[in-house]
Amino acid sequence: MLNKRFDFNFFPTRSSRLLGVDISSSSIKMVELAMVNKNKGLLCLERYVIEPISKEAILDGSISNLEVVGEGIRRAWQRMGTRVKHIALALPAAAVFTKRINVPAGQREDDLVFQVETEANQYIPFALDEVNLDFQVVRPVPEHPDEVEVMIAASRKDKVEDRVAAALIAGLKTEIMDVEHFAAQAAFELIERQLPDGGKDQVIALIDIGANVTHLNVLHNGESIYSRDQPFGGIQLTQEIQRHFNLSYEEAETAKLKGNLPDSYATEVLQPFCEALVLEITRALHFFYTSTAYTQVNYIFLSGGCAPIPGLDEIVAERAHAITKIVNPFTSMELSNRIAPRQLKADAPSLMIACGLAMRSFDPS
Repeated sequence: MLNKRFDFNFFPTRSSRLLGVDISSSSIKMVELAMVNKNKGLLCLERYVIEPISKEAILDGSISNLEVVGEGIRRAWQRMGTRVKHIALALPAAAVFTKRINVPAGQREDDLVFQVETEANQYIPFALDEVNLDFQVVRPVPEHPDEVEVMIAASRKDKVEDRVAAALIAGLKTEIMDVEHFAAQAAFELIERQLPDGGKDQVIALIDIGANVTHLNVLHNGESIYSRDQPFGGIQLTQEIQRHFNLSYEEAETAKLKGNLPDSYATEVLQPFCEALVLEITRALHFFYTSTAYTQVNYIFLSGGCAPIPGLDEIVAERAHAITKIVNPFTSMELSNRIAPRQLKADAPSLMIACGLAMRSFDPS
């Protein structure tokens, strides 16, 4: 059951084909998927693009320069060569309040809406007319058969409106506003199916290494049981390249992406960065262990721009004592002839959120 009352949906609903658009602090990622076989759920990656934007355009997850972001989306859409103009966007987890509540089962929708608003009013530190609010009935409560669990999601309207306005500058219409870790979880379902027994009863850590923040999301049987942000990301590597080789920030970022750096880069810059990154990852996992009853994760999946760094997965596996893999949500998909498989392998870890957003085209109603 999905509440249709609010302006944007944080939870799945059927739609026409959508482009998944991930607005990050360093780039615009855009993905278009097609359904090849509905009965088998077989998807095809039609197109994707990663379009860099100025590092000042997004600050702390919020749009600080609307025109720059809008033009970045426009460039990405033009490079895609698609006709689709309807899109799904996402907000960072820090911009969205989420809470699970239990309510009596079998309520009329109007009564459920009233109860959700009453509950939300107790927890959200803003007036309800200042937020976009959505909810979804998740499941019956096992120990209380007369109750159901409901997930509430809310965000300040200005956070939503800024992203919608940036899309409008690019000539695109926002149909869905998701939450980044929800979208990444949706894409991860494609990977989880390939684990032994579909990953049942396994504790799985999704670690997204962004430009500024490394986000940990721990899953158990398809549900998020813990999340945490560590203030460390790929921008630290760019800054070290900039300092070590006396380059501008833009030159350092380009050199990092193209790999045209001196031989000393691997030992003097990249290796210390990897050590610092793994320390942040193990620190985040330590907070998970001390905050919950869990003492071990079974699998770690790395995503984000730094995930494909050679050997990083091996260091994480050794230090965290868990099977560690680099994510690629497209491994079970068909690829259109526009896609270069070798380049996709390098780019795939950065496309989890955009992929999950594009998958919203095929959500059941």
